[in-house]
Amino acid sequence: MCGLAGLALRPGASLPAAALEAMTTALAHRGPDGAGHHMAGGVALAHTRLSIIDLVTGDQPLFAGGAALVANGEIYNYRELRERNQLVCATQSDCEPPLHLYRRDGLRFVDGLRGMYAIALHDRATRRLVLARDPFGIKPLYIAETAAGIAFASEPQALIAAGLVQPRIRPEERDELLQLQFTTGAETIFEGINRVLPGESLCIADGRIVERHRRAALPEGPPETISEEAALARLDAALEESVLLHQRSDVPYGLFLSGGTDSAAILAMMARLNDTPVMAFTAGFDVKGAADERAAARQAAAAAGAQHVEVQVTEEMVWKHLPEIVGAMDDPAADYAIIPTWFLARRARQDVKVVLAGEGGDEIFGGYGRYRAAMRPWWLWGRAMRARGAFDRLEVLRSQPRSWRDGIAAAETEAATGGRTRLQAAQAVDVADWLPNDLLTKLDRCLMAHGVEGRTPFLDPGVAAAAFRLPDALKVRKNTGKWLLREWLARHFPASEPHRPKQGFTVPIGAWIARRADRLGPLVARQPGIAELCLPGKVEQLFRHAAERRLGNAAWHLLFYAIWHRRHVEGRRAEGDVFEFLA
Repeated sequence: MCGLAGLALRPGASLPAAALEAMTTALAHRGPDGAGHHMAGGVALAHTRLSIIDLVTGDQPLFAGGAALVANGEIYNYRELRERNQLVCATQSDCEPPLHLYRRDGLRFVDGLRGMYAIALHDRATRRLVLARDPFGIKPLYIAETAAGIAFASEPQALIAAGLVQPRIRPEERDELLQLQFTTGAETIFEGINRVLPGESLCIADGRIVERHRRAALPEGPPETISEEAALARLDAALEESVLLHQRSDVPYGLFLSGGTDSAAILAMMARLNDTPVMAFTAGFDVKGAADERAAARQAAAAAGAQHVEVQVTEEMVWKHLPEIVGAMDDPAADYAIIPTWFLARRARQDVKVVLAGEGGDEIFGGYGRYRAAMRPWWLWGRAMRARGAFDRLEVLRSQPRSWRDGIAAAETEAATGGRTRLQAAQAVDVADWLPNDLLTKLDRCLMAHGVEGRTPFLDPGVAAAAFRLPDALKVRKNTGKWLLREWLARHFPASEPHRPKQGFTVPIGAWIARRADRLGPLVARQPGIAELCLPGKVEQLFRHAAERRLGNAAWHLLFYAIWHRRHVEGRRAEGDVFEFLA
């Protein structure tokens, strides 16, 4: 996992070397192990490296036949690609096979890749730049169309730091963020900066996009007919293969372990595949009554013979480091799970450089309660997902956002095709936006802040092929989601107690905010980014009642946005605790 950036200039435009250097510096945290550059024919590539595979000869850019490549991520099936296609590679890097495949297949070179990646490839023979992103959007990639041409980077803040884009807010995406906690589609919250969509490959010539190709993350078609026994056998094979591939590394690796089924399944498979104990990391909180999964994780770790590290997150730790944590989220996702994820990554970096995580399990196997509601018709109390925003009927905002759900509605329309059931469509909606723009952005930024690579074995073509087209009854049964995964755990890792009720993961941020409301509320209320949005006096009132779950969620969104705006729009460095930072 690394950082990449670059420019593809229009004819007659000059190459701003200072901008390339500024982007490289801004992405140094993503690649503390080295940096490289390539400049030729109006195209510039920059790379910062986090060394994971091929520590000796894997520096980038990589070159072959007049083409140059930089990449962020891992191609897990690189060995198979080399053997199957009889590729002659100069290095042992997992990212070299895509370079040779491009020379043979053009934009279709990504179709056989199994991994997480953002790739920039300069073809000097055709004077074209190719940008590509993995189908699930595990690795980020952003572009900005400027007067000089197209700039790209792993993080928006690098484009801003280089002076290529000004940090101006798109009001529609800001409203999405406040109401949903993430933003949807290609447009980011910054004017002039767009995402390369998950699975998208772009061909750029003379500083303009001339061709697009999209690779789907999920299999097409309605549920298939398959018995539970056959489905379990297929799932076992797919999980084993995926976890085996995701463990490929020349540096130590571990696991983020919660008390839930997703990470328990990965732990069980890692224990099967490893001769040495798995290194597992779990977060918990110092608030009585908070949802704390450490006991369940401890039980699972002991049963698997794992080496278990518990990280207690305290209120004092949060207030001290929250500007740093929110500051890492330059593409904002106001998911309070960024807090434990950031602290887990900080602790994990002491022992490992790679962690496997359970993101994607709910989306692939049908785990969320909102899916069960979406399966029901309206007359049986069914409801659309995310039908209510965080600030609906709270009378806090100066004007009520009206188009904040347009992106989700567009995803719903696109997902309800090809004979999919209501459940499949709901899963596809989450895979399109919630997964890449919330969960995976959280994982990427919080881990990269500490130089740790995050891997997600459930977000794999083999696992998706084994699970997404399962019959609904193998995903949801007896009002319980992820039925097949739970049954697999019941057979292969019963100590994880897979059929106990889903607890859900919560962070006691509302209780923390309420305890500091007298100090924190006025600080947040007078921030420029908040004052223009909220009615006078309403922020302080909201913060005083933040112990109530829904009000606490809204207060957290405002606190997050206040810190984020101060850092990424006003440009203040993330120094001091939250009170000093906002003062």
